[in-house]
Amino acid sequence: VSRCARRCCVSKRLSSLSFRPVAAMSTLLINQPKYTWLKELGLSEDNGGVFNGTWGGKGEVVTSYCPANNEPIARVRQHYAYERFLQIPAPKRGEIVRQIGDALRKKIKVLGSLVSLEMGKIYVEGVGEVQEYVDVCDYAVGLSRMIGGPVLPSERPGHALIEQWNPVGLVGIITAFNFPVAVYGWNNAIALICGNVCLWKGAPTTPLTSVAVTKIVAEVLEQNNLPGAICSMTCGGADIGSAIAKDKQVDLVSFTGSTHVGKQVALMVQERFGKGLLELGGNNAIIVFEDADLNLVVPSALFASVGTAGQRCTTTRRLMLHESVHDEVVERLVKAYKQVRIGDPWDPSTLYGPLHTKQAVQQYLNAVEQAKQQGGTLVCGGKVMDRPGNYVEPTIFTGLAHDAPIVHTETFVPILYVIKFKTEEEAFTWNNEVKQGLSSSIFTKDMGRVFRWLGPKGSDCGIVNVNIPTSGAEIGGAFGGEKHTGGGRESGSDSWKQYMRRSTCTINYSKDLPLAQGIKFE
Repeated sequence: VSRCARRCCVSKRLSSLSFRPVAAMSTLLINQPKYTWLKELGLSEDNGGVFNGTWGGKGEVVTSYCPANNEPIARVRQHYAYERFLQIPAPKRGEIVRQIGDALRKKIKVLGSLVSLEMGKIYVEGVGEVQEYVDVCDYAVGLSRMIGGPVLPSERPGHALIEQWNPVGLVGIITAFNFPVAVYGWNNAIALICGNVCLWKGAPTTPLTSVAVTKIVAEVLEQNNLPGAICSMTCGGADIGSAIAKDKQVDLVSFTGSTHVGKQVALMVQERFGKGLLELGGNNAIIVFEDADLNLVVPSALFASVGTAGQRCTTTRRLMLHESVHDEVVERLVKAYKQVRIGDPWDPSTLYGPLHTKQAVQQYLNAVEQAKQQGGTLVCGGKVMDRPGNYVEPTIFTGLAHDAPIVHTETFVPILYVIKFKTEEEAFTWNNEVKQGLSSSIFTKDMGRVFRWLGPKGSDCGIVNVNIPTSGAEIGGAFGGEKHTGGGRESGSDSWKQYMRRSTCTINYSKDLPLAQGIKFE
């Protein structure tokens, strides 16, 4: 097999990052008997944070911390490098991706435990996130035998008109802390079957997860006599992300993160006429009409607003209630909030864990104060919990105006703003008035209303649901949103097209040279 290699190295020192001091070896969780399972993932006290066929790193040494107790887990050295793509037939690439999925299945519990330990989400969500990667691998295997363009009717005799799809080349994948496995999986599995090579920069606060996933993928590639550099990885901060966005050798930049940073990435990529895929913020709403089944509404709103401690891009942040059901839903939801089991993310009975960082705790406190100042009534939560780790109470506010500044702000914390409405037109308008357009949902039994909601005057979001919450999207559909959410699409449907370039091809198999539109040039 031939290999076309090209390498780009960035050797800037990561001086702009603000990490906590490097922890001594004796204090690391990885050396404690309770956490020996981390070594099953190939992790050690000190880990190379760069993979381009071999492990290394020449940059700053950072320590990964556990959000549940703020204790150090292990250390990672940052930097990056990558190698170019190896071309093999799409179905063969699908077979490689199938093997990656099987390798992830074998490590699903231990890898899910690491996600829980390092990110802070509860164990079942950590395992569920790895399952998403597995599911996308299964999906991509079938897709590898289906991708392609149509044969179109030509207006000229003796001519064939076809679409040809080819890989873009190198896909730079920049992911966020809240889904440190799944979002890479959505991009990686689809990019690989399309024929691309990947360079992954995970979040600087979840480097061990990035290392562990890359070790699993690299082992599969090497078992198939393919260079592990096909799926390269770097640990680093904003300067590494900027280097990826600016580098002309990176053909597609897939960025998941905040709208603020996503705009900067988009400008850097567009400045060099590169290709970008953005999956940014969401200020998602559930709208509950007077005919809704409240037995569906309450658990849906609870899961979508409290799940992952409010740190999903699809988290429900606005709950719009028809005035006739407002008081009952609030009463039932507050009761449900108070029954949420808060605790150790690795305890199977826990439903709600910590925020990811101390900075997020401060953002939570700031948002609570702003909501009060803007006229909100605190009906549940509102305080930092007195226990180790980054725990805050899941919180509900009522009484805020639909267009209050805090309501229009995506705060990545478990705060739900409950808004009372009167008419369908009012509710649909309020849903669409925020800058983001990721996910939305209504609860109703009125089929006419359902199709108005799905139609041109309904939701302007990329995900438009009925009688289910805003979170928990399936991998078979295209995932992404409109407006300040970025417009990108990942995972299912025809999202694969974003990882390829299209050529329209006309083939003349006749002995004549007719021109299109009947033009004569003689």
